[in-house]
Amino acid sequence: MRGLLVLTVAGGSVAHATLTPLMSVRGVTPDLPLIMVVLLALRRGPEFGCLAGFVTGLLQDAAGGGLIGVQALTKAIIGFGIGVAGERLRVSQPLVQVPGLVVLTILEGLARFALLQIFRFPAPFGELMIYVVLPQAVFNGFVGAAVVLSLAASQVVRERFVGLPS
Repeated sequence: MRGLLVLTVAGGSVAHATLTPLMSVRGVTPDLPLIMVVLLALRRGPEFGCLAGFVTGLLQDAAGGGLIGVQALTKAIIGFGIGVAGERLRVSQPLVQVPGLVVLTILEGLARFALLQIFRFPAPFGELMIYVVLPQAVFNGFVGAAVVLSLAASQVVRERFVGLPS
Protein backbone atom coordinates (compact mmCIF):
# COMPACT_ATOMS: atom_id res chain seq x y z
CA MET A 1 0.00 0.00 0.00
CA ARG A 2 2.86 2.38 0.78
CA GLY A 3 4.44 1.74 -2.59
CA LEU A 4 1.16 2.46 -4.36
CA LEU A 5 0.74 5.68 -2.39
CA VAL A 6 4.27 6.86 -3.15
CA LEU A 7 3.97 5.95 -6.82
CA THR A 8 0.56 7.58 -7.21
CA VAL A 9 1.44 10.75 -5.32
CA ALA A 10 4.79 11.17 -7.08
CA GLY A 11 3.26 10.40 -10.48
CA GLY A 12 0.35 12.76 -9.87
CA SER A 13 2.63 15.55 -8.72
CA VAL A 14 4.93 15.14 -11.70
CA ALA A 15 1.93 15.03 -14.04
CA HIS A 16 0.54 18.17 -12.42
CA ALA A 17 3.82 20.00 -12.80
CA THR A 18 4.42 18.93 -16.40
CA LEU A 19 1.05 18.30 -18.05
CA THR A 20 -1.24 20.97 -16.63
CA PRO A 21 0.58 23.89 -18.27
CA LEU A 22 0.08 22.10 -21.59
CA MET A 23 -3.63 21.60 -20.87
CA SER A 24 -4.25 25.24 -19.96
CA VAL A 25 -7.30 26.87 -21.54
CA ARG A 26 -7.27 30.66 -21.10
CA GLY A 27 -5.11 30.31 -18.02
CA VAL A 28 -7.33 27.71 -16.34
CA THR A 29 -5.74 24.37 -15.55
CA PRO A 30 -7.20 21.23 -14.01
CA ASP A 31 -6.24 20.29 -10.47
CA LEU A 32 -4.84 16.83 -11.20
CA PRO A 33 -3.86 16.14 -7.57
CA LEU A 34 -7.43 16.81 -6.43
CA ILE A 35 -8.83 14.51 -9.13
CA MET A 36 -6.36 11.84 -8.06
CA VAL A 37 -7.20 12.27 -4.36
CA VAL A 38 -10.94 11.99 -4.97
CA LEU A 39 -10.63 8.87 -7.11
CA LEU A 40 -8.16 7.24 -4.70
CA ALA A 41 -10.35 8.02 -1.69
CA LEU A 42 -13.38 6.50 -3.40
CA ARG A 43 -11.47 3.31 -4.19
CA ARG A 44 -9.19 2.96 -1.15
CA GLY A 45 -11.07 4.58 1.73
CA PRO A 46 -10.78 7.64 3.97
CA GLU A 47 -7.35 7.00 5.50
CA PHE A 48 -5.69 6.49 2.13
CA GLY A 49 -7.53 9.51 0.71
CA CYS A 50 -6.51 11.69 3.66
CA LEU A 51 -2.86 10.70 3.45
CA ALA A 52 -2.76 11.05 -0.34
CA GLY A 53 -4.50 14.43 -0.09
CA PHE A 54 -2.09 15.72 2.52
CA VAL A 55 1.04 14.62 0.65
CA THR A 56 -0.12 15.85 -2.77
CA GLY A 57 -1.32 19.13 -1.28
CA LEU A 58 1.98 19.62 0.51
CA LEU A 59 3.89 18.99 -2.73
CA GLN A 60 1.59 21.43 -4.52
CA ASP A 61 2.16 24.04 -1.81
CA ALA A 62 5.92 23.60 -1.98
CA ALA A 63 5.96 23.88 -5.78
CA GLY A 64 3.55 26.81 -5.90
CA GLY A 65 5.40 29.13 -3.59
CA GLY A 66 2.35 30.12 -1.55
CA LEU A 67 1.50 29.41 2.06
CA ILE A 68 2.75 25.94 2.95
CA GLY A 69 0.00 23.71 4.26
CA VAL A 70 -3.13 25.35 2.87
CA GLN A 71 -3.65 22.92 0.00
CA ALA A 72 -2.31 20.08 2.12
CA LEU A 73 -5.02 20.70 4.72
CA THR A 74 -7.88 21.18 2.26
CA LYS A 75 -6.95 18.16 0.13
CA ALA A 76 -6.53 15.98 3.23
CA ILE A 77 -10.00 16.97 4.45
CA ILE A 78 -11.50 16.39 1.00
CA GLY A 79 -9.75 12.99 0.74
CA PHE A 80 -10.98 11.89 4.13
CA GLY A 81 -14.51 13.21 3.61
CA ILE A 82 -15.02 11.63 0.20
CA GLY A 83 -13.51 8.38 1.47
CA VAL A 84 -16.07 8.25 4.30
CA ALA A 85 -18.90 9.19 1.94
CA GLY A 86 -17.75 6.56 -0.56
CA GLU A 87 -17.92 3.85 2.09
CA ARG A 88 -21.38 4.86 3.26
CA LEU A 89 -23.06 5.88 0.01
CA ARG A 90 -21.47 3.44 -2.44
CA VAL A 91 -20.73 6.07 -5.06
CA SER A 92 -19.24 3.76 -7.66
CA GLN A 93 -21.14 5.09 -10.67
CA PRO A 94 -19.30 7.52 -12.97
CA LEU A 95 -22.45 9.64 -13.18
CA VAL A 96 -22.13 10.23 -9.44
CA GLN A 97 -18.34 10.56 -9.26
CA VAL A 98 -17.93 13.30 -11.88
CA PRO A 99 -20.52 15.76 -10.51
CA GLY A 100 -19.17 14.96 -7.05
CA LEU A 101 -15.70 15.92 -8.26
CA VAL A 102 -17.03 19.25 -9.55
CA VAL A 103 -18.76 19.98 -6.23
CA LEU A 104 -15.67 18.95 -4.27
CA THR A 105 -13.51 21.24 -6.40
CA ILE A 106 -15.78 24.15 -5.50
CA LEU A 107 -15.76 23.17 -1.81
CA GLU A 108 -11.96 22.87 -1.84
CA GLY A 109 -11.69 26.32 -3.44
CA LEU A 110 -14.00 27.79 -0.80
CA ALA A 111 -12.05 26.14 2.01
CA ARG A 112 -8.76 27.38 0.56
CA PHE A 113 -10.23 30.90 0.28
CA ALA A 114 -11.40 30.77 3.91
CA LEU A 115 -7.96 29.67 5.09
CA LEU A 116 -6.27 32.40 3.09
CA GLN A 117 -8.64 35.00 4.56
CA ILE A 118 -7.34 34.08 8.02
CA PHE A 119 -3.94 35.29 6.80
CA ARG A 120 -5.45 38.43 5.22
CA PHE A 121 -5.01 37.31 1.62
CA PRO A 122 -6.29 40.19 -0.55
CA ALA A 123 -8.54 38.39 -3.03
CA PRO A 124 -12.10 39.45 -3.80
CA PHE A 125 -14.46 36.51 -3.37
CA GLY A 126 -16.51 37.10 -6.53
CA GLU A 127 -13.55 37.36 -8.85
CA LEU A 128 -11.89 34.33 -7.31
CA MET A 129 -15.03 32.25 -7.81
CA ILE A 130 -15.75 33.43 -11.36
CA TYR A 131 -12.22 33.41 -12.75
CA VAL A 132 -10.50 30.63 -10.79
CA VAL A 133 -12.67 28.20 -8.82
CA LEU A 134 -15.67 27.67 -11.12
CA PRO A 135 -13.65 27.31 -14.37
CA GLN A 136 -11.30 24.90 -12.62
CA ALA A 137 -14.28 22.91 -11.33
CA VAL A 138 -15.66 22.55 -14.86
CA PHE A 139 -12.23 21.60 -16.20
CA ASN A 140 -11.81 19.05 -13.39
CA GLY A 141 -15.20 17.61 -14.34
CA PHE A 142 -14.11 17.03 -17.94
CA VAL A 143 -10.73 15.58 -17.00
CA GLY A 144 -12.30 13.51 -14.21
CA ALA A 145 -14.90 12.15 -16.63
CA ALA A 146 -12.16 11.06 -19.02
CA VAL A 147 -10.24 9.38 -16.19
CA VAL A 148 -13.31 7.66 -14.72
CA LEU A 149 -14.47 6.41 -18.11
CA SER A 150 -10.99 5.10 -18.98
CA LEU A 151 -10.84 3.30 -15.61
CA ALA A 152 -14.27 1.78 -16.25
CA ALA A 153 -13.22 0.69 -19.75
CA SER A 154 -10.04 -0.89 -18.43
CA GLN A 155 -12.09 -2.75 -15.81
CA VAL A 156 -14.37 -4.15 -18.52
CA VAL A 157 -11.39 -5.23 -20.62
CA ARG A 158 -9.75 -6.82 -17.57
CA GLU A 159 -12.92 -8.76 -16.73
CA ARG A 160 -13.19 -10.06 -20.30
CA PHE A 161 -9.58 -11.28 -20.33
CA VAL A 162 -9.88 -12.92 -16.91
CA GLY A 163 -12.94 -14.83 -18.08
CA LEU A 164 -11.19 -16.27 -21.17
CA PRO A 165 -9.88 -19.85 -20.96
CA SER A 166 -6.11 -20.28 -21.30
